[in-house]
Amino acid sequence: MTETTLPVLITGASRGLGAALAEALAPDRHIIAVGRTTGALEELDDRIRAAGGQATLAPMDITVPEAMQQLCRSIHDRWGGLALWVHAAIHAGPLAPAPHLADKDLDRSIAVNLRATARLVSYVAPLLGQTGRAVFFDDPVGGEKFFGHYGTTKAAQMALVRSWQAETVKTGPHVRILAPRPMPTATRARFYPGEDRGNLTDIHSEAARLLPEILEA
Repeated sequence: MTETTLPVLITGASRGLGAALAEALAPDRHIIAVGRTTGALEELDDRIRAAGGQATLAPMDITVPEAMQQLCRSIHDRWGGLALWVHAAIHAGPLAPAPHLADKDLDRSIAVNLRATARLVSYVAPLLGQTGRAVFFDDPVGGEKFFGHYGTTKAAQMALVRSWQAETVKTGPHVRILAPRPMPTATRARFYPGEDRGNLTDIHSEAARLLPEILEA
């Protein structure tokens, strides 16, 4: 299959920017939508189909290695590879002072934001080959007060991704790190509960703004 007919994998596609990008990409690409919430994925599928696109739903937890291995094997067997991987999955650990970080919340943040990302890089890289693209999203809150669970693991995730980006400059795949504008997502609401959400960027508008950077050759 050619690059233009290979599918797009979106991890964290059930809601927020991941869902908006799935809808934005669906008119021209088959979307493989990964998320933990089956109902939200089914609603995404309805919207994609209503607009004339197609999606394969994968209601899975990205922290389960066997599930991700099976998914990637299925992608290889059916399509032979991927044109694009968009990683929008994130765990928003609760805000807390640094001396009071809960082990269970820190462990979950590490499992989702760092360990699962590292595994997925190893599983998805062969599917992207030399010409595919991988897209990640930075959020520079590391070091802000009370962001120990999320900020620490998000910064570690970005360090990993930047290493991969530097390693693949000459060989591919093309690894991109983008910085979305603040959006009225569930993650942001958890961090900033009293914020005026009317001043935030609509997720679909932000997806449209980022799309040219995501697809840039």
